[in-house]
Amino acid sequence: MEQQFDVAVVGLGVLGSGAAYYAARKGAKVIAFEQFELGHVRGASHDTSRIVRTSNFAPEYVALAKSAYKDWAELEKISGYKMLTTTGGVVFFTSESQTLASDFTRSLDAQNIPYELLDALEVKRRWPQFNIPNSVSTVFTADSGIAHAAKTVSTLQSLACAHGAILKDQTSVDRVTPQASGGVLIDTSKGQFQAAKVILATDAWINKLLAPLSVHIPVSVMQEQVTYYKPTDAAAFNTDRFPVWIWQGAECFYGFPCYGEPTIKAGRDYSNNIMTPEQRTFVHSPQLLEQLTSFMKGFIPDNDRQPLRTVTCQYTITPNRHFIISPLENYPDIIVGLGAAHAFKFAPAFGRVLAELAIDGWTNEDISKWGIPKAAPCGSKL
Repeated sequence: MEQQFDVAVVGLGVLGSGAAYYAARKGAKVIAFEQFELGHVRGASHDTSRIVRTSNFAPEYVALAKSAYKDWAELEKISGYKMLTTTGGVVFFTSESQTLASDFTRSLDAQNIPYELLDALEVKRRWPQFNIPNSVSTVFTADSGIAHAAKTVSTLQSLACAHGAILKDQTSVDRVTPQASGGVLIDTSKGQFQAAKVILATDAWINKLLAPLSVHIPVSVMQEQVTYYKPTDAAAFNTDRFPVWIWQGAECFYGFPCYGEPTIKAGRDYSNNIMTPEQRTFVHSPQLLEQLTSFMKGFIPDNDRQPLRTVTCQYTITPNRHFIISPLENYPDIIVGLGAAHAFKFAPAFGRVLAELAIDGWTNEDISKWGIPKAAPCGSKL
């Protein structure tokens, strides 16, 4: 006989781990499944650092970021771990950017988030490490910073277990079948389970479970990469002297100050290095590394800087790169959570909302624009 649970979570990256924790904290009987080992490197939740910020191109994302900051603070208090490091953050907008500085400032104004609009001279005065053209517009938000990625995931998993959740790693979910009487039957490599609600936080693997339900979400999956560089003067890039940054040009690049080691980290967002999870080589692209290194030479000049290592991850991009936080229309006991490769900054709030939908059936957060999409071209908004 299958085991009975209130909530089952499929996928234990940061979003699924958050959902498992918040559902268990609300008193639900929770089971969660991960097809690989906990903390694996096959998805998008591993490595050290992720940018956190309230600045964004749409007010609904700024609103969720505001909530996430409160959730991050609560996580720090409960766990005793420092999860966020505030550095300040700059977003640079060029004439080739698909997103305008006014999109960010309009969204920040709508949510009463303080910011500064800086010209190139002011940027260079504050952070002489940058070399930007005079035509670039810059939005600075003092609340931006860094979340420790692996620590966040492991902390959410530990807290979920502390509240009674059962986490099963090395357990593949082969099928989820809604039952006529309510609830969902879950077939796994380690037996059958029954849950009143199922949360699918399976990222690139989402359509394998949706296909038997005649549901398909149009996603693009690609291997991305970041590179750690050793600067000549690491002290100039400490977190109290250098911000997180995003470059919005013909391509989008982003980067970090020194964080836990005397290196700076940078990467290109949305490189279109298309592949399936099964096709991933985990070998970085020399062409993308050369493109990034060439950009960095002009943007943050340092003749003696050396690349030390390049780490790959996986992007799963939804149409127009919007979140999906929604029950399935015809199977409301199954809830989908997809972060479109820019959700880590929202992770605790994102997981909490998934848990609220599963247990309460509603949330106070505005998720009205994040339903199940129809087929549409994928965008590249970060």
